[in-house]
Amino acid sequence: MPIRLRKFIGTILLIVLVLAYAFIATTVAVNALGTSPWWIHLTYFFLSGLLWILPAMLLIKWMAGPKRQ
Repeated sequence: MPIRLRKFIGTILLIVLVLAYAFIATTVAVNALGTSPWWIHLTYFFLSGLLWILPAMLLIKWMAGPKRQ
């Protein structure tokens, strides 16, 4: 697959990933953390803010293509 097409597809997927993840994380927070103390909110948003990096990192590695020898 040409690198330009791979980067285009990856960019679209990355945008979809971020939007879907933000929607899901916010929905879970609203439904599950409504009456929780502030430190649980802080912990949840800290962890959920870092969790999206893992699939994004894999997607960016795929966009870069195979390593050249």
